[in-house]
Amino acid sequence: MTHLAEKQERPKTFTDMMRTLFKGVLDPIAAFLNSVGLTPNTLTIIGLVGNAIGAAFLMRGNMLVGGLIILAMGPIDVLDGTMARLRGEPSSFGAFVDSVTDRYSELVTFLGLLIYFLQAGDWISSGLVYLAAAGSVLVSYVRARAESLDYDAKVGIMTRLERYVVLLPALIFDAPTIGVGIIAVLANATAIQRILYVRRQAHEQMKSR
Repeated sequence: MTHLAEKQERPKTFTDMMRTLFKGVLDPIAAFLNSVGLTPNTLTIIGLVGNAIGAAFLMRGNMLVGGLIILAMGPIDVLDGTMARLRGEPSSFGAFVDSVTDRYSELVTFLGLLIYFLQAGDWISSGLVYLAAAGSVLVSYVRARAESLDYDAKVGIMTRLERYVVLLPALIFDAPTIGVGIIAVLANATAIQRILYVRRQAHEQMKSR
């Protein structure tokens, strides 16, 4: 089995399926935003600022409002890329900025929770937030590093969309420890899953030589 065949057999992630499912909804909205003069980069910045505001509410212990604000920012994280595609101008640099901004948005959310738990003296939850943030960063880093070496690593049980699906209900229903605990375990498991997936491709590539 060749490295190329390995890539072709990659199973679709939950994120892939959601993008396909909601394409018919996202495209008209993105087209409208383009028509009123908004740019993808403007939307990206709005999303980052919105997540920072949501994190400020989390820091103060207002999980409901913080969670709802972060929930409202979710579609923005998808629409900026859709807008760029419809404009016919998706660039490598634009994708780079979008990816980096997504990491900042996620980390600022975890920062808000970390400050809240530290202020409350809840060291267990603080540790879980750290592990959740570390796992989330590693999921992205492993994929980026693998792709820089021409391997595919777009697999896993806890990619960014899944992390939001887990965290947001936990925030809205005031159970943040449960949300970050699940992410702490599954995000790190996903990073390991991606490492093993790349290892498998490397072994197959060596055998095909």
